[in-house]
Amino acid sequence: MKLAITALTALSIVATGVIAVPQNAEAARRRVQVCDNDVRSSANKGTVVGALVGAGLGNVVSGNGAKTEGSLLGAGVGAVAGHQIAKKNAKKNCRWVYRDDRRR
Repeated sequence: MKLAITALTALSIVATGVIAVPQNAEAARRRVQVCDNDVRSSANKGTVVGALVGAGLGNVVSGNGAKTEGSLLGAGVGAVAGHQIAKKNAKKNCRWVYRDDRRR
């Protein structure tokens, strides 16, 4: 009986130490996204291009008396679409890396 209690005590001490070490080690690392190009700059260019193309298409598609409204609506929709498309294409050169946050 005394041997069983000693064995369980030793096992619990060892298990506590093994479980605590990986948690502390993992807490010091974090996952970040690293991109080779500037995603924000690409997305801003896509917004401008999308707004210009959208305004042109909105002007062409709109009715006879609503050219201004068609251009404004097309510019808004084109800006949002251009921004999202450019942002998605710019993130193709991104990768996830783990950084060590431990202070030395």
